[in-house]
Amino acid sequence: MYTQYKYWRPYYSPFDPCPPMKVKSYSTPPQLYMGFQPYGLAQYQTPKEALFSGTLWPQLFSPYPNPHKRGSEENE
Repeated sequence: MYTQYKYWRPYYSPFDPCPPMKVKSYSTPPQLYMGFQPYGLAQYQTPKEALFSGTLWPQLFSPYPNPHKRGSEENE
C-alpha cells in the first residue's frame, strides 16, 4: 500500500559547516495513486463529515500535518 508521507535522509558531507536535519519528509496527495475516479466510489454518510474533510470521498482525504508537532523520526 502507498503512504502519503515519505521520509528521506539528506547527504551530509564531513566538510559541511552545519549538519542538516536528520530526517526530512514530504507528503503526496492521494489522487496520485488513483488513475481515475472509479464509478460508485464510497461517499461520506453525512454532509458534516464531508465538509469537515473537504471532500465528498474518504479515499481522496489527505490530512494536513501539524507544523508545530514533529514526529519522533525528525528529532533523532
